[in-house]
Amino acid sequence: MDFDVQHHTRTLALRSPGSFRVGPFVVRYDEGWPNPYANYAIPDDGAEPTEQDVRALIAAFRDRDRKPRLEFQPSRMPKVEAMLLGCGFEIEGRPPIMACPPENLAVPKPVPGLELSEPRTDEELLALASLQHYAYGEPGEPTMDSISGLRRTILNGGIAVLARLDGEPAGGGSCSAPVDGLTEIGGVAVDARFRRRGIGAAVSAHLTALAYRRGLQFVWLEPADETVERIYASIGYRRATEKLDISLPTNA
Repeated sequence: MDFDVQHHTRTLALRSPGSFRVGPFVVRYDEGWPNPYANYAIPDDGAEPTEQDVRALIAAFRDRDRKPRLEFQPSRMPKVEAMLLGCGFEIEGRPPIMACPPENLAVPKPVPGLELSEPRTDEELLALASLQHYAYGEPGEPTMDSISGLRRTILNGGIAVLARLDGEPAGGGSCSAPVDGLTEIGGVAVDARFRRRGIGAAVSAHLTALAYRRGLQFVWLEPADETVERIYASIGYRRATEKLDISLPTNA
């Protein structure tokens, strides 16, 4: 599974408009979005970077006013972590990767008044983008530019879902563009006013079911914390492997 997940994330990084290479690293760079989680490097499988490679990577991030940061499956490139630590990087965490084969999917209890649909109009996409913007603590106000990423995902075969509770936008999420039958659920967000009602579980289960109905072979995700992990576990997701998040401290 580590190979499949790493291949999926690396392929999507290479497809992103601002991607580039530095030595044995692929860098996902978002020119319009400085969020560290949208800007990171992935080593090649089996990479054995030199200190010079790492210094060049750091310079590339700093030239673009981004925090030097990597996300990867350490089992695919076991010598990278030690080199990064030796160059001053610090581990942010080792988040789990969870997966749910179709036979494991458990449909959650219905939420009264909840309607799930796939947004298509600018108004619907902006409603979903706004929910994600505020739920993830993005600065400023969402704009129509916020929907470009969602539109690109949908056009490339991904899935977006908007949840309305009694007609009001309450939550949503998306599946990434597929790569070799794999897709990742991400951006699941619920308005603070409507949390603890089962909306996040309903959105995630619906996305998973849609992905499998459309012929995808494998759905995976990365929970934000233990509470979110329990929500995903309640609909059939289980830990399958782990990822390494590692970055260079600001003062380094």
